[in-house]
Amino acid sequence: MAAEIIEVKTQEQLDECIAIRKEVFVQEQNVPDEVECDEYDSLDAPAFHVLLMIDGKYGATGRVKLIDEFTAKMQRIAVRKPFRGLGIGRTLMIGLEQIARAHGVEKCVLDGQCQAEGFYKSLGYETVSEEPFYDADILHVRMEKKLS
Repeated sequence: MAAEIIEVKTQEQLDECIAIRKEVFVQEQNVPDEVECDEYDSLDAPAFHVLLMIDGKYGATGRVKLIDEFTAKMQRIAVRKPFRGLGIGRTLMIGLEQIARAHGVEKCVLDGQCQAEGFYKSLGYETVSEEPFYDADILHVRMEKKLS
């Protein structure tokens, strides 16, 4: 299985990211459509969007939102159902972290769904929130990782 990390540069690519997110978050997890997209979903926003192409098909997406000069927040991490369980999420996160490093980021934070906490821990993220919290009616935890 050939996987390619694509840093989004065109509106068409960004539209693919949003389509994957709507499929995963809105359709599968019942996140309200109106909260899924925000001001960081544009090509000129202080964020970097990524598509993961697997064997010629877009299978996953994520976004790196710059918080300050050295910190970024990993967001909107979504893997289409047919590509789950194949290591695609891990490949996507490595790609997101590489893009963050290339832009001078030293620390990443993310708000991970509780059901994915173990996955993020396996990638070196540490839970820093004392209690889980709701985001879009789904329990999350805040996690951090220093990039070396």
